[in-house]
This record gives sequence, C-alpha cells and structure tokens, in this order.
Amino acid sequence: MNFSYIDGGKTFDFGRTAAQYAKYRDIYPETLYRRLSEIGVGRSGQKLLDIGTGTGVLPLHMAGSGAEITGMDISPKQIEVARREAAARGLEKVQYLVGDANQLPFADHIFDGVTAAQCFWYFDKKRVLPEIRRVLKDGGIFAKIYLTYTLDDEIAARSHALVKEMNPNWTPEVSGSQDMTDDCFPGRQTERIFCDLPFTRESWLGRMTACRGTLASMDEETFRRWDSRMRALLQPYPETFTIRHLLILSYFTIQKEGGKDYAQT
Repeated sequence: MNFSYIDGGKTFDFGRTAAQYAKYRDIYPETLYRRLSEIGVGRSGQKLLDIGTGTGVLPLHMAGSGAEITGMDISPKQIEVARREAAARGLEKVQYLVGDANQLPFADHIFDGVTAAQCFWYFDKKRVLPEIRRVLKDGGIFAKIYLTYTLDDEIAARSHALVKEMNPNWTPEVSGSQDMTDDCFPGRQTERIFCDLPFTRESWLGRMTACRGTLASMDEETFRRWDSRMRALLQPYPETFTIRHLLILSYFTIQKEGGKDYAQT
C-alpha cells in the first residue's frame, strides 16, 4: 500500500510483518479493554466488528467478554495469522475475514460496536464513514484506538531516531495521533491515558521491527543494516525495562433520528 499523505507516499506492506506483529504488538494495556467495556463495547451478547484488525489482537482479547466478534483486514497474510491464533485458543465466537473496510460486506444495522485500532488513517473516510454508520445499530458505538510510545525514555528516543535516520520518509506522528482528533461523527469523546509497558530487549526489537517504518517498508539490505544497528543500540541496556506509552481512545455513540445521525453524549 502507499498513500501520498503517509510517509511521503512510500510503499509499505504489513503482510511482511504479520509474524512479528502477532508476537510483539499484542501490548495494549488492560486499561483499554476495561474502558471499552465501560463505554459499551465488549459486553456479553453483543456483535462487534474490528476493522483493520491486522493479526486480530483486539478480537482475541475481547472474546472473553461473551461478545460475537468479527475482525476484518485487507491483508490475507495477517488474517491467516489471526485465524490460526483464534483456532489455537479455541475461540468459537471470533471470526476473521479478508476485506476492504471501505466496502463492508455486511447487512445494515447489525453491529453494536465497531472498533479501529492503529489503522483508521489508512481508510478512505468519504467511503468508510458511511459504511460504519450503515452497519451500526441505533445507539451503536464507533471507537478509534491509538497506542504509541512517547520519547520520554532514552531507549524509545534512540530507537525512534535510528528508524528516522534510515527511513527519513517515516512520519508516524502525522498518521497516528493527529487522526485521533478528527470528528468522524458528532459528539466525539476522547481519553488520553499514559502507561508504562514492560519489554525485554528482544520484545522491544520485535515491536520496532513490526512498525511501518522498518520491515514493512525497508528494502532487505536497509532492514538488515537497521536490525544490526538496533541490536547494538540495545546491548548496553538492562534485559528488562519499561517504555512509556500514550493510549488515545476516541469514541462516538450514534443514534438515528429522522434519517440523520447524531451522537448521544
């Protein structure tokens, strides 16, 4: 994929990172799942849709709520990994589909909630927003989620700088946090939560390998050099450490009245 407004139009493919993403990007704090349930997303008996699901992290964790969850992504490789993990865990109420969120293959008004984690800026908003509105029930909730490390910790700051040095087009801050302030529907509510997440040298390397700026977009030689330098960067640090992250949750509760949508806050 490539978009003119992301990384200067540089092509990237998250299918290349499917294995690393599944292993190292399952790092959302429990606070997220608790808050989703509290606002009405992830309760027993609900039907939920996770668009841009990637390797299915959200559905895998929310399956214990008793909700029936569908995860959808445009990458067959990522969906293959998601299906394999769901089967290994015996999660019968989770299913995964390959598909384009801009054209959802579902009937009208069937979902209690739609989620989009780490992905909404990749969609065509003129197409995806009417689709989200269409498949949500009256009173359904659309929630956008974004989790990013801050540059407060030396390891994060140096790691970030190394990616930028070797892939100058990489602009995660443009495609991520800025998107969370867009008013997709009326009545946006946004929460910002800081948390310190635990890592080892291996899991932090894996987390950075799975980001858009490295394996997904670097050529093989550049990635090899980045990997070597990243391992050397991490060597002096302790085996375990924490990295400060910012979790942003934006959500909209949609009601339909007189053929028009408005948000209940």
